[in-house]
Amino acid sequence: MLDFFNKKENMDEKRNKLKRELIPNHIAIIMDGNGRWAKKRHLPRIAGHKQGMETVKNITKVASNLGVKVLTLYAFSTENWKRPDKEVDFLMDLPVKFFNTFVPELIENNVRVNVMGYIDMLPKKTQKAVYVAIKQTSNCTGMILNFALNYGGRAELVSAIQSIASEVSENKLEIEKITEKVVDANLMTGKLAPYNDPDLLIRTSGEERISNFLLWQLAYSEFVFTDTLWPDYSEEDLLANIYAFQTRDRRFGGLKEEKK
Repeated sequence: MLDFFNKKENMDEKRNKLKRELIPNHIAIIMDGNGRWAKKRHLPRIAGHKQGMETVKNITKVASNLGVKVLTLYAFSTENWKRPDKEVDFLMDLPVKFFNTFVPELIENNVRVNVMGYIDMLPKKTQKAVYVAIKQTSNCTGMILNFALNYGGRAELVSAIQSIASEVSENKLEIEKITEKVVDANLMTGKLAPYNDPDLLIRTSGEERISNFLLWQLAYSEFVFTDTLWPDYSEEDLLANIYAFQTRDRRFGGLKEEKK
């Protein structure tokens, strides 16, 4: 991607490098590195989360303007409850502060909020902020800003299996009729159809793992790992990652016929 980071080019020139017809419909981001960003500056970890929230606002608007259909952000995993109570409490307050300040801009940019995860296990104030934001943006028809909040890929698969098994036991579904489409519909991303599966997964901070995120949906996603810490992640970083995506040869297990 070195050819993308040309310091002599302005942002408009960088945007023009992208092929509009190859903009990913669905981008998923594992927003990693908030704590390390804060530590490097001798600040408490919550300072990194606060700055990371500002990055969410910026990247949301950039992705929307590029024509991305769904932007899924891994905000809080089912495993993150293991973190110190003070940090968890702050993370549970973030959606309240985020939506209170950002929903008007989301509406202005025609962005609709969706949240997937075990929302009923969140504090009441967090649940309220989530549901209010979903309702307030429900008439927006542009990009879907999809937060994975108290989400875990394995738990999601278990829930989907339980739901399908229930339909079978109630004679609403025959075992032979269980297809990939049925599984898709029972996952938390089902309501994102036809853009259930991410085209591009980005993870910041240099870590190269998916951390129990969208285990089914990432089957044929392109992965891009960047060393940039999430609070430092910029429009230029996103453009560069999409540029890298556009250079990939996506065959989905098949072969493309060579031009004669």
